[in-house]
Amino acid sequence: MLPEPTAMLPAVMPWLDLAGLAVFAVSGALVAAKHRQTMVTLVFFALITGVGGGTLRDLLIDAPVFWVHDPRVPLVCLIAAIAVWATPERWWRGSALDWFDAVGLAAYAVYGAAKASGYGISPIPAAMLGVVSACVGGIIRDVIAGEPSILMRPELYVTAAALASTSYVILTLLGVPLAGPIAALAGFVLRGAAIHYRIALPAYPAKGWDRE
Repeated sequence: MLPEPTAMLPAVMPWLDLAGLAVFAVSGALVAAKHRQTMVTLVFFALITGVGGGTLRDLLIDAPVFWVHDPRVPLVCLIAAIAVWATPERWWRGSALDWFDAVGLAAYAVYGAAKASGYGISPIPAAMLGVVSACVGGIIRDVIAGEPSILMRPELYVTAAALASTSYVILTLLGVPLAGPIAALAGFVLRGAAIHYRIALPAYPAKGWDRE
């Protein structure tokens, strides 16, 4: 009898998943807090941001939707929302949201690629599913909150997720130990550099479009 696909993931991956979930949930709760919403709304935003990308990933790879079968996930989201609600506003000012989002982005990109690989998805689609896992929750969060989408911000975002997920797939194929943490660190460093130094890819040169 073959083992369950998730049982073939490296032992560190479930912890990477929970770490990404927690920081994404905090980032969702912070958006709701910034808009002066109720505790219920903070919990909702924490949940939708934490599970959005992973839900789409699981549906695409025909896996059981992870948070429906794991009671730790709603609990982590609830704790994240309570933590934001109960702590002083000054703790979350400035770029706190961006940095929490960066940690979640890197962790989720790697875990998404790892889980897709565990379900027999080939390397390139697995890397792309890592990006989906990392980005979709934040996109849903911003759309619901009426915020400018993370995809429309100038500094690198999807590129950092792609670096993390692709690095994981390549390092795993090469048999490199600790491929998950190394790949997650690479994605986080790139995203952190983009936040700090405002690194961005060149925009499309819309020559003549502004005259129409």
